Order: sequence, then structure tokens, then C-alpha cells
Amino acid sequence: MVLRVRDVMVTNVVTLQSDQTVKDAARLMSEYGIGCLVILEDGRAVGMVTERNMLDRVIAVAADPEKTLVGQIMSKPVVTVEPDTVLEDAVKLMFNHRIKKLPVVERSGAESKLVGLVTLTDIARLHPALIEMLKGLFETMRENPPKHMEKVMNYYIV
Repeated sequence: MVLRVRDVMVTNVVTLQSDQTVKDAARLMSEYGIGCLVILEDGRAVGMVTERNMLDRVIAVAADPEKTLVGQIMSKPVVTVEPDTVLEDAVKLMFNHRIKKLPVVERSGAESKLVGLVTLTDIARLHPALIEMLKGLFETMRENPPKHMEKVMNYYIV
């Protein structure tokens, strides 16, 4: 059986508009107990805001979270996958782009609609065969692992 992104993605994705403040983002993340938000403009996913973005781009530089907009600190461009993407391909995409989270979108012509989110942590918890695949990919990065992925990999995989 081939697993697809739709088999593991969460569908209750918490989002925020790019013109809202970092304070709004922090409140939502705290309220829902999550570490990232998908940022939207006109209904389209345009970026991601993570705890790391807030730490590096707001707290570390003493920016005002009530005046700083999430659109100013979000990671962009956003890398996305479609629900029918083979899960292994999604994982490879994460490793190639050195990211841990992928918004899932359905495309219709030029339009795209956010329908879910898949994370490296969700995948790592999923299945022993995937664990072996992740180990192999992580070994290829052993010399220079991305710091933000290393924690997940060491905790769940190695």
C-alpha cells in the first residue's frame, strides 16, 4: 500500500492573514497549543510563521509584536504539496527544502485551496517503514544536518 499525504495530514489547520500582528499569531499558537501557522492572502497559502520565526525575527531583535505583521516575519515562499502526493515524495521535499511542515493544497487551474498540513513529526510517528526511509535521508545529511530538523530526527528516528 502506498501512503499519500492525505492519509496523514491534519485538516484542521489554524491560519492567519498576513496583515495580522505577531501578537495575534502568538495568541493563536498558545490557544491551540501549536508551533506554526499557515499565513494566507486572499485565501491562498503564502507563508508559514513558526515559533522559530518569532524568536529570531521578533524577540531576538526586540521588535514590537503588537506592531510587527506576520507577513513581515513569515517564511516564504511557502512549499506545498497536494493531497495525492506520495508520502515518501513529500518527505524528500521536506529534506530538500530543509523544512518540517508542508501545507497541503488542492489546485484547480491557477487557484489553490488549503486543505491540510503534514509535518515531519506526524510522519515519524506513523510507520516503521517510513522510519527506515527517514533514517536513510537523515544519514545523507549527517555531516550538516539542519538544526531545526535534528531534534525531531534524533528524538523520533535515530
